[in-house]
Amino acid sequence: MTHTSDDRPTLTEEQRAIVERPWDARVLVTAGAGAGKTHTMVGRLDHLVGHPDPEEAVSADELLVLSFSRAAVRELADRLRRHGGAARTVRPRTFDSWALELLAGAYPDTDWSTRPFDERIREATAAIEKGAVESSAAGVPAHIVVDEAQDLVGDRRNMVEALIDVHRESAGFTVVGDDAQFVYGFQVEDRGERDLEAGRFFDWVRNSFDDHEEHHLTRNFRAASGEVRRVLAFGEELRSLPLGAAAQVAAEDVYDRLRSLLMDQGGFPSVDDELFLASLRTTQDRVAILTRDNRQALRVSEILYENGVEHALRRPTRDRPVPAWVADLLTRTDATTVSESRFHTLLESISLPEGNEPTGAWRALRGVAAARGSQGLDFGRIRQLIQQDRFPEDLADPVTTRVVVSTVHRAKGLEFDRVIVLTPPTAAELRAIHDEPDMPAEARGLYVAMTRPREELYHLPSPWVAKLRKIAAGDRIYRGGLGAKRWQRSGVELRGGDVDHTVPPRDADGTSVAVQAYLRDEVRPGDLIEVRQIHQVMMGEGQSPPYEILHGDHVIGEVSDTFRRDLYRILKTGRKEPIWPLAVAGCRVDAVVTAAGTPAASNSAGLGLRGVWLAPRIIGLGHLEWPAYEESAE
Repeated sequence: MTHTSDDRPTLTEEQRAIVERPWDARVLVTAGAGAGKTHTMVGRLDHLVGHPDPEEAVSADELLVLSFSRAAVRELADRLRRHGGAARTVRPRTFDSWALELLAGAYPDTDWSTRPFDERIREATAAIEKGAVESSAAGVPAHIVVDEAQDLVGDRRNMVEALIDVHRESAGFTVVGDDAQFVYGFQVEDRGERDLEAGRFFDWVRNSFDDHEEHHLTRNFRAASGEVRRVLAFGEELRSLPLGAAAQVAAEDVYDRLRSLLMDQGGFPSVDDELFLASLRTTQDRVAILTRDNRQALRVSEILYENGVEHALRRPTRDRPVPAWVADLLTRTDATTVSESRFHTLLESISLPEGNEPTGAWRALRGVAAARGSQGLDFGRIRQLIQQDRFPEDLADPVTTRVVVSTVHRAKGLEFDRVIVLTPPTAAELRAIHDEPDMPAEARGLYVAMTRPREELYHLPSPWVAKLRKIAAGDRIYRGGLGAKRWQRSGVELRGGDVDHTVPPRDADGTSVAVQAYLRDEVRPGDLIEVRQIHQVMMGEGQSPPYEILHGDHVIGEVSDTFRRDLYRILKTGRKEPIWPLAVAGCRVDAVVTAAGTPAASNSAGLGLRGVWLAPRIIGLGHLEWPAYEESAE
């Protein structure tokens, strides 16, 4: 792809045909893996905002851009900042965050952040049908852009269909997706309904709008090697899978051929192979190790940490930590409203993460926390947004490590120089694991994994994960095995949401000032932490005792109610109350993040009335350490 003098890539004829459609056009785009989808979307938004005819131009505030994952939102936001012209101020959002924002505006007295995601989506759909978009602060958009549309299923599909349908007379749309990359069908539990979801949203658009235009992006810009380009040929087969039993047969054939192609590529003997580890320690490329599930991702990450390989374990789609620089910004002044010039002055002494810059941060924050009656920024409003899980996704910390460990689902929409796929099971092995494996889903997932690299594709045997299981009601993973007399628990997953954010972590003197300085200056991603029991008294019915989080000899936080409840569910296996581990060791710091609580909580800890502070985010597969008598009994 060639570039213009301002470093923005030029457009192909296929892309230009999409980009230059008017604001009221109804455009449906099929974009295969690596086909320049994000570049096309940036061009489309630029054209809509910067149209040479003022009568045809729309403002950035009149564009509603929705995507499925935070990773896709971040990627689009980064591209807009780097290559966008008139559209640099457009704010892409995930479907979930937009739904929460709509509900917060329509029903401000309800704490929607505590409601389950799916419930919020259903309530947002009902609100759309009652006119919530018309009465919102943003008003009805002139044009709606829907990215990763193939993964709109169930409640989310219903919400977006309602949004487009209710405003069909006033808003155009651009819908972009690829049925071959439909990998979130598992969110629909009913197998029969799940099979019907593939392509359902695209069909709804085709059947609902006679005047819609259909475009296809066919040229690939990602795959630089012949081996990777060979994978792309499977996309058309996956887009045209039949329904019912015939889909299983056809998908299994595609899966087997994809797997054979993967196994023909270069491979490594094991995750702990020294040559493999050495290549990861010294690589200058962006490398992804892609797994089928969270169990594999946790175990691979554990092995890499044990062997000194710096990496990032990609976060779940719904995990939205707020970066540490936000707390530093908010606590640098007592002012409630801050002007743009003052905002930039405050940021001069704060290091923003790679990919963020002061002007972009100002625009993003003004979009959600503008001070009423002025051109300033409402700092108190930002604290509320953090509490409500509504902080702008495009300001989240980017993944800057060279090596990333991720499930295939979390890597969708991303690209890397090299990709290492954990060796997938054969179709026969899948049938041994699941009575009726979802072969279309398996084939699409493998296709997505194998189309992520630009340069090289490898395979790697999965580490042993047989003892890693999920708790009965939830998705937290624990390690267990059958001992002499009973099933024994020996490890537990630590993840986002496991650190208490209701009060700041305090030092021995009862204040948090020293702890905040330690978190800012000494705690880094990848550092070892220990979760240690404070006392043995349970915190409530169905909860474990409290545990504090140690970084070396320093207490940097306590675990949350969520972790205490899940630990109880993991260890409660009989009538008696569990014996509680003394500690959970071997976990890591993922990041230092901004936490938000009440001004009273921060003030009592010596941090002023801003109501925000720094807190660790912890991850990994921890090892349970038991009292000596428990060890001897087992």
